[in-house]
Amino acid sequence: MEDLDRLDIRILELLQDNAALANAEIADRVGLSPNACWRRTRRLEERGIIRCRVALLSQEKLDLNVTVFVGIKTNEHNDKWLKTFAEGVKAIPEVVEFYRMSGETDYMLKIVARDIADYDRVYKKLIAVAPLSDVSSSFAMERIKSSTAIPLYT
Repeated sequence: MEDLDRLDIRILELLQDNAALANAEIADRVGLSPNACWRRTRRLEERGIIRCRVALLSQEKLDLNVTVFVGIKTNEHNDKWLKTFAEGVKAIPEVVEFYRMSGETDYMLKIVARDIADYDRVYKKLIAVAPLSDVSSSFAMERIKSSTAIPLYT
């Protein structure tokens, strides 16, 4: 981050808020010419700081009304098991986030599903991927904050 200046940070903030903004609009908001803004944005993309631009969809409007956080424990801690497990989990589209954890839980997954029966279908796929010692599911009752924006500092 040491070579990102306030203009780079502002461009990133604007794109995190709305990736569909036209370059001319971004340039105007940050006080750059369109060409200079495009070059900066392109550099941020080339460096991998901007990984991709996406559309964020409404779970509710798509009837994906259940969000489940799944804690996984395993007795297997080797590369072969992890490769099998990671590839299997990545192939389940309902798993929208997947983390290896420290502490008592080995892996944490965030799953979105239509309803409890749909989650049960996903659960059955999940437990068939690799041997697990414990699977603990917590159902979100209410989404209080949800953001894809990460904090940016100058």
